[in-house]
Amino acid sequence: MRLTIRDIAKMAGVSPATVSKIINNYGEISSTTKDKVNRIIEETGYKPTFSAKALATKKSNLIGIIYAGKVNVDLNHPFFNEVINHFKKTVGKLGYDLLIFSNERFAQEQENYLPRARHFHVDGCLIIAGEEIQSAIYELDQSDIPCVGVDIQLTGPMSSYVMTDNEKVSTKVVEHLYLHSVRDIAYIGGKKKSPIAQIRLKGFLSAMNQFGLEVKEEWIHFGDFFEESGYEAMTKILESSTHPKAVYATSDMMALGAIQAIKDKGLSVPHDIRVVGCDDIDACRYSEPKLTTIKQDKEKLGKLSGHMLHDLIDRKIESKEIQVDPELIIRESCGSVVKPTINIVRQNC
Repeated sequence: MRLTIRDIAKMAGVSPATVSKIINNYGEISSTTKDKVNRIIEETGYKPTFSAKALATKKSNLIGIIYAGKVNVDLNHPFFNEVINHFKKTVGKLGYDLLIFSNERFAQEQENYLPRARHFHVDGCLIIAGEEIQSAIYELDQSDIPCVGVDIQLTGPMSSYVMTDNEKVSTKVVEHLYLHSVRDIAYIGGKKKSPIAQIRLKGFLSAMNQFGLEVKEEWIHFGDFFEESGYEAMTKILESSTHPKAVYATSDMMALGAIQAIKDKGLSVPHDIRVVGCDDIDACRYSEPKLTTIKQDKEKLGKLSGHMLHDLIDRKIESKEIQVDPELIIRESCGSVVKPTINIVRQNC
């Protein structure tokens, strides 16, 4: 028969709460009592259960991961996948396990995240931005459950968020093109209702205005951050009476789709049209041509969100926001020159 924490408490002549505190190294317990309980645990081979570990600390050591949006963000999406991996490694070292929430059933049954988070006794939640953010997300945000958002602005009393400076993302692209005498710039954004897409569009329009560049409505189209939508948006841009000299797509996936659309029209990248993406996913290094992009520091985003959520859970910090600086990575799709490799053959004389 599997022993319980109550069995150990009875053998030691103490309360179950005392045993739990000793298991979790919590509270001022006399060394005599600790030695006695630990000896019984060792002799009996008792393995503490999840609930026993959580009894004294009132912590489950569980963190919920929520992909916010009426449509699930694909778990294999290269940007969010890398952020989550770094988050997982960070909180894993801090003693947490992860619970991924499904939002399909919420959409069907109109359930909310807050009751589910309480049901599983999660210590906190990581919320990843999606398209068309559900109102249920903001109910969770305004609760007493610690939450950290990635690419989503949270304002709750126990919430923080971390994101790339998305206005600066667009400014860097326009500035770089302007400095290289490119004036005719098209734009492919994410879904109009996406908060991140709105910020990047604002940054693009502001930068174009700052440098005195004309914004042509027929050169502004929107997708969904994936390759096919980038292809479709670029096709529409190429159907206009004049062609841009460069296109800025607000995700690498859409940029790769745009490159293919340009090629299918018999045009060349970057000779006819330069292309700039955003995210710096691994595929950028292997595309033809290699994709110029704005690098979002996915490792930093994941690590920061992990430490911030841990500190919120432990009440070590108050609600705050952190913005991470983007970096422009120049590759072939924006006209960078690839220098040939010179092999020097040494001969013995």
